[in-house]
Amino acid sequence: MTPGPKNLITDVTGLLVGNAQDDRLKSGTTVVLGTKAFTASVHVMGGAPGSRETDLLAPDKSVTAVDALVLSGGSAFGLDACSGVVDGLRATGRGFRVRDATIPLVPGAILFDLLNGGQKDWDDNPYRILGRAAFEDAADSFQLGTVGAGTGALTAMVKGGLGSASLVLPDGATVGALVASNPVGAVTTPGDRHFFAAPFEIAQEFGGLGPDPESGLGFSRDSRKVQAMSPRENTTIAIVATDAALTKAECQRVAVAAHDGIGRATVPAHTPFDGDLVFALTTDARPRGDVSLIGHAASLCLARAIARAAFEATAADGDLLPCWRDLNA
Repeated sequence: MTPGPKNLITDVTGLLVGNAQDDRLKSGTTVVLGTKAFTASVHVMGGAPGSRETDLLAPDKSVTAVDALVLSGGSAFGLDACSGVVDGLRATGRGFRVRDATIPLVPGAILFDLLNGGQKDWDDNPYRILGRAAFEDAADSFQLGTVGAGTGALTAMVKGGLGSASLVLPDGATVGALVASNPVGAVTTPGDRHFFAAPFEIAQEFGGLGPDPESGLGFSRDSRKVQAMSPRENTTIAIVATDAALTKAECQRVAVAAHDGIGRATVPAHTPFDGDLVFALTTDARPRGDVSLIGHAASLCLARAIARAAFEATAADGDLLPCWRDLNA
């Protein structure tokens, strides 16, 4: 397995990603669109999730496809980013048809970034506008780091951000991951130099420093984030995707497997104060795939994407935490 041409989730045939952010707000929104509606499901392992329309993604629910998925900052306010994406889809005539009505279906998930140093003194919720802007920005290439839903993200010790990675499987199918990494846990080992995801790195995509040579890792609970705020402002939210045809139930199994990537890259993961959630989708552009292999590849992509999010983060005025790049210049 090797990364796709862009090493992004948009290596998956039929996907586009759009980002919008407000640097004053220190927050933003990311949307994943398909060139057509796609099959998707979801799995939640964090103790404090925030989401919209995720119930319809259960395998036993009647909806067979959705039009977009949204990741957003803003906690509960950020769920309104989905409304902005719905507005954009409706304007283009996309959505579920019920006689003369067109209803875009846009599930989403949010992370908590309300206390990250940004100015949150708005009168009108800004996330609907950010959602529409992200929709308008959708393309097959996009930036990583301090952009979109990752704009205000923080890990335990360094800034988080938006990350992505991909793999091409032996049968030609592609798997990709997109993540906004804002966890309770650390993505770097003590000393802030090595990434927990280092064993899965490909071609120096997050620095090429290799695994930490120290043993006994994982016991430290040091957290600059907790010192700056409290233990409750967190969550890793992600989307994994493939172009191999899958059923809705199989997408759910891929979402379950992909959570292993969070556990490999973030220590600790899935805490009571994280809202860890993974969407899984297929664009059905290729023949049926090996669900076990796709789930495994999704977990590897997600681990790499989490490290890339912190590796690509950039400094901004008012930051509460340092960037990995500044600590390792």
